[in-house]
Formats: sequence, structure tokens, C-alpha cells
Amino acid sequence: MGTYTTEIASDKLVSDNPIHQRLLKAYIAAKPLVAGNLLEVGCGEGRGVEVLLDAVDNYLGIDKIQEVIDSLKIKFPKEAFQQAFIPPFSGFGDNSFDTVVSFQVIEHIQNDKLFLEEIHRVLKPGGKAIISTPNIRHTLSRNPWHIREYTGQELTTLSEGIFDKVESMGIGGNQKVWDYHAANRISVNKIMRFDIFNLQYRLPASVLKMPFEILNRMNRNKLHQQHGKSVVEISHEDYLLVDHPDKGLDLFYIMHKKSPK
Repeated sequence: MGTYTTEIASDKLVSDNPIHQRLLKAYIAAKPLVAGNLLEVGCGEGRGVEVLLDAVDNYLGIDKIQEVIDSLKIKFPKEAFQQAFIPPFSGFGDNSFDTVVSFQVIEHIQNDKLFLEEIHRVLKPGGKAIISTPNIRHTLSRNPWHIREYTGQELTTLSEGIFDKVESMGIGGNQKVWDYHAANRISVNKIMRFDIFNLQYRLPASVLKMPFEILNRMNRNKLHQQHGKSVVEISHEDYLLVDHPDKGLDLFYIMHKKSPK
């Protein structure tokens, strides 16, 4: 697995470190909340598998990319991984898992309502789902890899129509994090000023993916060159779980399935 897109964000590329640490924070925030049989939907390259393992009895990770699954089976031979294209969650029975986690996935799913309905279905009564996704209020440009992004209210409305209780929070940060985000915003705006016809919102996503990847990688490398120390030194401890989704760079939601009476 030697090629890393800016959409994935690598723990091996220094310029990706602030994004990697931000994504890792979701796993660390979720660790006290998970238990029993755990399903991770969209496990990717296994960024947070080790974080969660100590807190659960069984772990199953699913992802659509077979190469990723093959790599994870070698890295974590005692855990279970399988390829799956979702939704629906074919092959998973009702009331199968105590906890489901899915980080930075729902924004890629065309039928997001079915996605959440399927998570609710496979959860045991009393179980919980923990989900993170970008907060569109802090998005700097259109991401052509995403079907959509949400405000806190939009995700709350969607999830409350499916789950019995929804706790809406966010993943924000300290001053170091927000300084990096501000520098990133300035840098992205300098690039976007050339998009005088607003093509990023007019062209199909398929056309935009390659230029987005090139410009995003250039931008991250530039930020590393200009703000090297802060880019390298940001850790997951600089990202903070906050009590309101609007305060977060990412939305972080805990969704509960009602316990039997």
C-alpha cells in the first residue's frame, strides 16, 4: 500500500500529519464507548484498529477495497476483515453487533438514509453507533470524493428519524489546530481565486478528482514547508471532543438503539 491519496491521508507522510491526527482522534474518542462485538464500517487501512481492540471482545472490519482487506489480514491475523459493498449490509443479520463505528464514510454513501437504517438493523437492542463526518461549515473547497457533507442540523435530522437517541458532538481543537486550519484556509483561497467560473461546483466530480488530488497534495506540501514545526507537532491530543457539532471540524455522533423493556 505505497500510494496515498489526500482523501485517505497517510500516517507516513509528514504533510498529512494534521489530517491523520484529526482522523485518529475519532477512534480515541470512541474507545471508552465501544464494547462487545464491534463492526467497523469502512475500516480503510486500519488507522484505528489497534486503538479499539483492547476495548472489545470481537472486531470485524469491512471495506470495499480488497487490497486493503488483504493487507489488514496480514497485519492483524487474529482479527476479522472482509470486503463488502454497502449499503445494504448483505450477509449481516439483525441484532448482530453491540457497537458499530464508521468514521469519514457516510459522506461517500449515495443512500445515506439506508446506510443508517442498516447500521440500526445490525445493532443489538441497547447498542450504539458512533459516526464521524466532515462539518461542511469548515470545508474549504468542494471535495469531489464526497457525495455530500452535512451541517450538524442536517445529520441530526437524518439520524433522529432512525435512531432512538442521538448525541451530537464534534471534534474541534486547541489553538494550534485552529491556527493550522486558518493557514490552510488562506492557502486554499489563493488557489480558488483562479476558479473565476466556480467550476468546482459546476463540473462533474469525476472530472475534478485528478486536479483536486494534485492541488491538495501541493497545498499540504506547501503548508509543511511554511509551517513545518506546527505541522509535525500536531497530535491527536490537540484535537478535542466538543459538546456541539457546530464547534467541530468534524461531526461526531453517538446513536443509540433502544434497549428491550
